[in-house]
Amino acid sequence: MPSEKTGRAAERKRLRNRAVRKEARTLVTKARGAIDSGAVEQAEEAAKSAAVALDKATSKGVLHPNNAARRKSRLTRRLNALKQEASD
Repeated sequence: MPSEKTGRAAERKRLRNRAVRKEARTLVTKARGAIDSGAVEQAEEAAKSAAVALDKATSKGVLHPNNAARRKSRLTRRLNALKQEASD
């Protein structure tokens, strides 16, 4: 069991990290929804904001860099597939 002081600090960090993680997840979900809806311009904007949120979470140490890179890669692949589909 951690000491009381360590426990308090861990709880503060957990709440701070949770907010950052939640924001990133929300923006990724919105980007996926925009991609699924087929609106290319909206999807591009949503994917860009999701990538920024993932980068912020990484820089703050909330997400592992590989985790953020994987999520951005998946979003980009879906977005590129949508663009390819729209151009055909």
